[in-house]
Amino acid sequence: MQIDELREKANRLPLLPGVYLMLDERGEVIYVGKAKALKNRVSGYFRGEHEPKTAVMVSKVSDFDVIIAASEFEALVLENSLIKRHQPRYNILLRDDKAYPFVRLDAKSPCPRFGITNRVASDGAKYFGPYGGRSATKELIDTVSKAVGLPSCSRKFPRDFGKGKACLNYHMGACPGWCTGFGDEAVYRERVHSAEMIFGGKCAALKAQLEAAMEKDAEALRFEAAAEKRDRLRALETLDNRQTVLGGGADNVDAVGFFRGVKSCFSVLHYVGGNLVSKDCELTPEPLEDDGEAVSAFVRQFYSIKGLWPKTVLLPVAPEDSESLARFMSQAAGHTVSVLTPQRGEKAELIKRANLNAREESERYTSAEAKRLKTLEWLKDTLGISELPRRIEAFDISNTGSFGMVASMTAFLDGKPYKKGYRRFRIKQLEHQDDYGSMRQALERRFKHLLDGDERFGEKPDLVLLDGGAAHAQSARRVLDELELDIPAVGMVKDDRHRTRELIFPDGRLVGISGNPAAFALIGTIQEETHRFAIEYHRALRKETIVSKLDAIPGVGQTRRNALLNRFKSLKAVSKASLEELSEVVPKSTAQAIFEYFRKDD
Repeated sequence: MQIDELREKANRLPLLPGVYLMLDERGEVIYVGKAKALKNRVSGYFRGEHEPKTAVMVSKVSDFDVIIAASEFEALVLENSLIKRHQPRYNILLRDDKAYPFVRLDAKSPCPRFGITNRVASDGAKYFGPYGGRSATKELIDTVSKAVGLPSCSRKFPRDFGKGKACLNYHMGACPGWCTGFGDEAVYRERVHSAEMIFGGKCAALKAQLEAAMEKDAEALRFEAAAEKRDRLRALETLDNRQTVLGGGADNVDAVGFFRGVKSCFSVLHYVGGNLVSKDCELTPEPLEDDGEAVSAFVRQFYSIKGLWPKTVLLPVAPEDSESLARFMSQAAGHTVSVLTPQRGEKAELIKRANLNAREESERYTSAEAKRLKTLEWLKDTLGISELPRRIEAFDISNTGSFGMVASMTAFLDGKPYKKGYRRFRIKQLEHQDDYGSMRQALERRFKHLLDGDERFGEKPDLVLLDGGAAHAQSARRVLDELELDIPAVGMVKDDRHRTRELIFPDGRLVGISGNPAAFALIGTIQEETHRFAIEYHRALRKETIVSKLDAIPGVGQTRRNALLNRFKSLKAVSKASLEELSEVVPKSTAQAIFEYFRKDD
């Protein structure tokens, strides 16, 4: 539709609350928004001038759709759901794969252990959390285990009760020494139950139980037992606040900050008992929405992903939907969540601090991004190419003779690894080692996928780098010319320390990069990452081949295969071993089968 048609369609909308979906020429949703009055909000996009980013979005709108809601709150919930479903390009999108860990307890085990997982499963285990991060959660498990007297080593209980020498944890006072004969299953279970109470937020109840037991031991003159409970009580004191912090307890107050820029930033400062305990930051492209709507959209996504809901959230600006936002968060949390925008006093100071953190993070990122772009501009000018090499793809070959010939392709966006763009190629139909033929095949397959419209290869690079000299660059140039693709391709020439010192064109022209430390570091990183990715794939194929060959022999399973490889170290050594040597590792009948398998051609 033309802009006049879109404006006319918008003017026919009702003055009712709802959600609108902006569609591009392919019918894909590029933006989702909510409105108190659909007619007023949607028609505003198609009249007057807008901020540059909004103007770009509007220029791509070919049509729009609306869903009328029963209330502003229903519109808010619907908008949140549609953004998650469609992932529109111009909405604020936080990483939904940013998993927050849970503590898992295998309750079915006679002596269960606590571990970390990113997902809750219906497997009969007990789960606590989610918590703020894996390293902090692991440290918490270790601290809780020490506080209640549970082991943190890798030994298995009850199998290892009273077996072996005490480890370093015992001598450091971090474990009572289960492996030396301390306690039994009943005592172990009692300690596990204490840990469950801590993870379940029942520290106060556990402390009351321990205090009562300590006093009882003291009255009975069991002073050692009383001292042990006293030490556990002291350890619990240090855990109480920490558990609340990591678990996002209901006493938490979060202050949200926002800084708008080319790369905007939201920061969340987490306070417990008036003390700052942790910080989260999220960088996003500059939002289309005004500050209030942007903060509301961020808060909904952030806490939905995190799964931790504080008692109070302080916002830097008051969104129009403050009441609906508080209701949305309270329903999700299962307790009342207050959403406030204080203008003065201590809480206003907390917001100022959050805003400052957001600004510092945004400016730090922008500065680093500016340095990367400056390096890319240097490469553009030095190589004499027409486009800024924002997307660089690099190729490398790995093989051992004619075995497992593979090629790797890495992708870098704006100077940073883009692992979703990495690809691997298993070289086919080459009987002998041929690095140039392998490189040609990898390039042909990659760029034919591009021309065929394969979405997995849909992005066209601005620069192609090849691990090799002029011959590799010439091979790439021929492939690109045959496919009528105007993409510059250069080789990476390494020095005697295996670092790329120069880039080489297909015609042999050399471009030194060692004089520019930033470019030298970037190209070196690309070369090393591409080489690593190729070697990793080659080794995986090699292991797969070894396993498949040995498993094809009657009588060889996983245990015997591993025993053979531990003894002989390689498939080649196994194939050349004598019958007597094989019989030292596996039964004689299996040794005979292996011996004959590798000599069947003889």
